[in-house]
Amino acid sequence: MALFRQRLPRKPYHTDALGDGLRIRDVQRALAARYIQPNQPHHRYWLVYDVDRSGAALDWSDRSAPPPTIVAQNPANGHAHLIYGLDVPVRTAPDAKSAPLRYAAAVDCALRALLDADPGYSGLICKNPLSPFWRVTEWEPRLYELGDLDSWLDLSAFSDRRKRLPDYGLGRNCNLFERLRQWAYRAIRQGWPEYDRWHEAVLTRARGYNDFDTPLPESEVRATAKSVAKWTYQRLSPSGFAAVQAQRGRRKGEKDRALM
Repeated sequence: MALFRQRLPRKPYHTDALGDGLRIRDVQRALAARYIQPNQPHHRYWLVYDVDRSGAALDWSDRSAPPPTIVAQNPANGHAHLIYGLDVPVRTAPDAKSAPLRYAAAVDCALRALLDADPGYSGLICKNPLSPFWRVTEWEPRLYELGDLDSWLDLSAFSDRRKRLPDYGLGRNCNLFERLRQWAYRAIRQGWPEYDRWHEAVLTRARGYNDFDTPLPESEVRATAKSVAKWTYQRLSPSGFAAVQAQRGRRKGEKDRALM
């Protein structure tokens, strides 16, 4: 619980009632709220799952799932948020390496499936285990490595990198980034615009691609758009594209001559 408090964002989203909307203010003032943002904007310290069933605090055991680090349960109906702490946080910013993020997303999606947790849960806020409103239980004292969680799961449905991940949790981050970068590689060649115009075009496209049933927060969409716009603008240019095309032409010519 002390680590949960320590890892909170400096100014987390929070609320006492979901219907009242979210507020942002200093963490000291947000600590008593019933719901709070558990993760930093670009680091996933906790994997959180929304289990809307009575007895959710123990339901994970019946499904042979790994024990959660913390369970925050509604005493009125038994529904709960299952919170899994990671020893090494997953960097979700688009400049992070894609392979580790894809692996983390596969673990996230597989664990959600095993728990049969709500696929529409956004993960932005969770039941605050520091609030006395919930019934709180601590289960696993040791933080998890992704490999620890992997050993409980079947990732075969999510291992093919050519296939789109489910639009859930970290899967949404991967899907938005992949879709946006593939568009950007083609689009920037259509006029080679100045950076400000290019960034605005990428951001507009990113917002359009954020059409998940549970969309990503605007801050994550903006971060992804900025990363893709900056990378493509710095790495792709008319001269660079011409050089790549020339190299491909030479390789094709060498291959054709070898077949003669």
